Amino acid sequence: MTTQSTRLWLSFPTKLVTQPVIYDLGKKFPIATNIRQASVTEEIGIMSVEFVGERNDIAQAIQWLESLGIKVEPVEINTIEG
Repeated sequence: MTTQSTRLWLSFPTKLVTQPVIYDLGKKFPIATNIRQASVTEEIGIMSVEFVGERNDIAQAIQWLESLGIKVEPVEINTIEG
């Protein structure tokens, strides 16, 4: 199996803004997470995150996030380097 890197935008609904979702994700799935950018208010959280791991593990992590009500979209343009 090969490791891959996937960058995603995550949009958190109000009910999940204060929950440790990324922490839980790291405990539940064998992937590394790298938060690239984030903006959080009391109403919504938007985060650019990079997942590194096996393709199947990343796919399962995305399914889990979506099952929680988090909107997951691919990052179209690499806006932050370094």
